[in-house]
Amino acid sequence: MKKVIIILLLTIGAATTSERANAQTQDMQQLILDLEKLTQFKAILSDMKTGYTLLTQGYNQVKDISEGNFNLHSAFLNSLMTISPTVRKYGRITDIIQDQASIVSEYKATLSAANANGHFSAGEMVYMNSVFNQLLNQSVNNLTTLANVITDNKLRMSDAERLKAIDELYSNWYSCGVSITRSLCWLCSDRKNKMM
Repeated sequence: MKKVIIILLLTIGAATTSERANAQTQDMQQLILDLEKLTQFKAILSDMKTGYTLLTQGYNQVKDISEGNFNLHSAFLNSLMTISPTVRKYGRITDIIQDQASIVSEYKATLSAANANGHFSAGEMVYMNSVFNQLLNQSVNNLTTLANVITDNKLRMSDAERLKAIDELYSNWYSCGVSITRSLCWLCSDRKNKMM
């Protein structure tokens, strides 16, 4: 009986040891699987970190390029607000100012002469005064436009655009002012000759 009990105990012990060994084997297999999963997760995490780093670097490069492009455009646009020395020293500016003054003074002298010689009716003198006032207003407008074109931070224009605007002011105004003044002078002379 003792032998049977010992064999029974050994069999139960062997079965228990076998179950334990089997459980340990399963645990080991599970640990190996967990270790493989952990290794895979580490690889995925590493790939994610690399991807994030690349994305961040790419974003920063695009951001730097766009800021540089914006700064470049901003500098260009700001440069259009300043007057270059070439434009400041352009001879037509002085010509326009002198011509404006000359046309206005000639017109005043002609108007005074027409008024003094008595060869024009009151209606004609009123008309000449209104023409003179329009001429004076246009002269002030032209000088204001010229001042805006040649003053920093007034208009956003390139040098070529500024020079073109100055040339247009000169050609348009000069021909108009001279034409009106000469016509009035001719009319005064004609009236004076007819009266004689």
